[in-house]
Amino acid sequence: MAASGKRRTARGGQSGRGAARPAARGRGSGKRGSGRMTDLLTIDAMSPADLERTLALAAEFKAKPAKFATALKGKSVVMLFEKPSLRTRVSFEVGVVRLGGHALFYDHQAQRIGARESVRDYAKNLERWVHAIVARVYEQGTLTGLAAHSNVPVVNALSNEHHPCQALADLLTLRERWGKLAGKRLCFIGDGNNVATSLAQAGVLAGMIVTVITPPGYGLPEATEAKIRELAAAGGGELVISEEPGAVAGQQAVYTDEWASMHHADGAKRAKAFAGYQVNAGLMAKAARGALFMHCLPAQRGGEVTDEVIDAPTSVVYDQAENRMHAQNAVLLRLLAGK
Repeated sequence: MAASGKRRTARGGQSGRGAARPAARGRGSGKRGSGRMTDLLTIDAMSPADLERTLALAAEFKAKPAKFATALKGKSVVMLFEKPSLRTRVSFEVGVVRLGGHALFYDHQAQRIGARESVRDYAKNLERWVHAIVARVYEQGTLTGLAAHSNVPVVNALSNEHHPCQALADLLTLRERWGKLAGKRLCFIGDGNNVATSLAQAGVLAGMIVTVITPPGYGLPEATEAKIRELAAAGGGELVISEEPGAVAGQQAVYTDEWASMHHADGAKRAKAFAGYQVNAGLMAKAARGALFMHCLPAQRGGEVTDEVIDAPTSVVYDQAENRMHAQNAVLLRLLAGK
């Protein structure tokens, strides 16, 4: 447990650690609230209306997939993966097929994008052959480069800084359970990583009260907190920052992730720092009655979460995994089919 017990609250854009600063936005993000998506690079380019429209379309696709069976007929989507994947690759590949399109996988684990030729040249070639680019990469700059130099949509399938497709699937899962999201309490406990960033951005944009609980030194970057407060002003949500695991008290959903991502080399150090932040039965007992458990997977059972929690009836981890495809298909429908 953290010694300082630091806890900060920011509602409607009020600053908890410095004033909010607008983030730089490239061609790929589009104008927030413009009603038209050009790419999906981060959640923070979306307006509350954009978010709701995407979630509603995802729910519609899930309920009536046959309605969209030819939406991407004649269209090809290339998937560029610098990192290993199960859920992201399969959900995108199957999802594109279910929309009537063609998915092409390009493995970049042995050589990162931009190593053999410039990102600019790479993007300029791809735009001549495909209708959209889905990229799972290390650096967010790779995605912004692809978007800046390509005339076809680019979708962030994960970077070290953001994971917007996961956040959309997460909110779709909660929307199915709760109906309305505004005013609901969701907490993330663990590392202030890409999942925590996108989840918090989406949550406050939907009007939720989002608490991020991390050990000292592992919190969200200052600029990220500022951006989330800006989004809270737009969506009517609230951000709470804490270093106390006890901040799970009263939470209606408790979310965690692996303590060490695939680009971290300090796994042993992290395991020690995060030991008191494990989501176990004792911790879940402090949350609201019937609180949902969430995890983006893969999970290190016995690490950040115990079997009794991840396998409990209140766990929605496999719903989240399924909803990756539905949420991503909604994004592709908006980008390629004008929905």
